[in-house]
Amino acid sequence: MLTPKQTREVFKALDHFKIELPSWGFADTGTRFGKFFQAASASTLEEKFHDAGLVNQLTGVCPTVAVHVLWDFAPGEDTKKTARLARKHGIKIGSINPNVFQDGCYKLGSFCSPDEKAREQALAHTLDSIEIGKAVGSKHLAMWLADGTNYPGQDSIYRRKHDLQAAFKKIHNAMDKRWAGSTLLIEYKPFEPAFYHTDIADWGMAYLFCKHAGKRAKVLVDTGHHLPNCNIEHIVALLLDEGMLGGFHFNDRKYADDDLTLGSIDPYAVFRIFDQIAQFTFNTGKDPKLAYMIDQSHNLKPKLQAMVQTVDEAQKQLVKAQLVDRKALAIAQKKGDIVKAERLLKAAFETDVRPVLADWRKSRGLPGDPLEELRVNKTIEQLGKERTAARKARGEVQSSSYA
Repeated sequence: MLTPKQTREVFKALDHFKIELPSWGFADTGTRFGKFFQAASASTLEEKFHDAGLVNQLTGVCPTVAVHVLWDFAPGEDTKKTARLARKHGIKIGSINPNVFQDGCYKLGSFCSPDEKAREQALAHTLDSIEIGKAVGSKHLAMWLADGTNYPGQDSIYRRKHDLQAAFKKIHNAMDKRWAGSTLLIEYKPFEPAFYHTDIADWGMAYLFCKHAGKRAKVLVDTGHHLPNCNIEHIVALLLDEGMLGGFHFNDRKYADDDLTLGSIDPYAVFRIFDQIAQFTFNTGKDPKLAYMIDQSHNLKPKLQAMVQTVDEAQKQLVKAQLVDRKALAIAQKKGDIVKAERLLKAAFETDVRPVLADWRKSRGLPGDPLEELRVNKTIEQLGKERTAARKARGEVQSSSYA
């Protein structure tokens, strides 16, 4: 049972916590081996916005949706019309994600490519993405690159670093000049698709490129993009202390890469991340103003359920982190009482926060259990029927009817 003071602190934290949904998380996607269709998946931009709006209605904490420029914006499209379409479904456009990996010219890289034309195309596309961000009222440009090499000697690591450094500087300067209040988020990934070396392989490299780019650049931590047993909360703490953490892409992984629902493998790891954020605020009295985003694309779980499930898990671990007795923890740490310090963390993590979370939701006019609400109200089944008929009318065919 939480004390009245704890309840007030939890309610305050939940009121301030917002998490962004990915447009691509509602559409059919696949692996390199195949594509598994779901009848209720979104196949138009409006359907993506509808689904994001539905998750926001159920949870009350997802007011923005991340968009992918090549997947969500056609060349020459009226971007303000797209923003109006999002508002129609009760959401706004969030982070802008350029695509500098899908075109054939990026076979050897984008900003790091030995082909000058490929580098120029990547920069031009990103500058166009900046204009889109400005037009739709976004605040973040999120950059993930597939750049890397597969074989030793394939390319000059030194040249690639210098070209990438120069590109980020140009991107940052364009944002500084054209896009008021925006932040450049630079993501990292240890491997895939590159086999030998990846140009932004870890948080240190991302931090370095941010420092060279300018004050608007921050590191984006994807919770799936780490090697096994990596101490992600250590990275989070260092970046917070340096003022260089921009935000998160939430997911989970067993071995590497991403796309599992948050906390499905290691919920204690998620708690430890939120614990470090709460500790930073306790230490400094500052709100780090992080961008919390989901980056998941599910082939097996129903997409809407997976998104609500991740939002619910994020809220649970956020709440648990608020329950750590920071003063008692500081005393235990000063005394070198390791067992006491660990028990304080475990006590918070093992607390059943579902009742207080349900109370907060109900006090805000939300379902006490949004995932169960989604599962029992047959919305997904209905969307599956409607969208299957709509695709059939457009002459589109799916090979699976999985809802």
